[in-house]
Amino acid sequence: MDTLRHHFGFRHDPFPQNVAVKDLYPLPALEPLRQRVFFALEQKAIAVITGDVGSGKSTSLRYVSSKCHSSEYELITIVGGNFSPMELYRQILLTFGMSYMSFQVSIMISKIRELILEIASRNVIPVLVIDEAHLLKRSVFTQLHTLAQFEFDSKPVMPMILCGQDFLLDHLMANSVRPLASRVLGKNHLESIKKEVMEDYLNHHITLAGGAKKVFSDEAIFAIHQGSGGLLRKANSLAKTALLACAGDGGQTVSAEHIRVASTEIFM
Repeated sequence: MDTLRHHFGFRHDPFPQNVAVKDLYPLPALEPLRQRVFFALEQKAIAVITGDVGSGKSTSLRYVSSKCHSSEYELITIVGGNFSPMELYRQILLTFGMSYMSFQVSIMISKIRELILEIASRNVIPVLVIDEAHLLKRSVFTQLHTLAQFEFDSKPVMPMILCGQDFLLDHLMANSVRPLASRVLGKNHLESIKKEVMEDYLNHHITLAGGAKKVFSDEAIFAIHQGSGGLLRKANSLAKTALLACAGDGGQTVSAEHIRVASTEIFM
């Protein structure tokens, strides 16, 4: 990274793994996605966000989460994994700072419901947010329905946001999961970005890092878009590695040849 700072005058990494929400490029899909997710939350329903690897799912989830004001929503955020329903309950309790070693599911469910009721009693909406939800076992989805069915004063209490790769939808279409899927009000699929958006996206990150706006030639932008398939994570890897190749050549403008060199050095 020091090489890029010295050569291009960057103040920091132009393509970091985690970008602060305030610095996110305003992708065209972000605001419509936020609106659909919030509609589901207001209805105490379930919103689903899917996309290919590196399409910006987790980033979109961070963006949406940042818009959930603490006076209105309390997020219960976990990362999916190949764990049992009991481990799901433990993960939820851990978000409340509780390390629960009980092997009695009924005790853990009772405690979770108690915590959810406490949040709802403050006129705050508890929202269960699961990133990498495609990793969950089918049996866990049936337990999620049990939590989603929890009612207070005959009204649903806890909406959910499920975020994951495309086969999350396969889980939701299974017969055993249909009761949960019936509560989905917003399915949001993140598409790859167009070339014009890719150009603005790359320039945005270069500007944020403190560099000159036109670092990538038109041919390089085309090559990045083509090589990444319009997926952000791949585009970031190509762009950063190509910047190193360009610096190694002593140049100031990244060319299509630099992108070709970069593509041989990363997993595509």
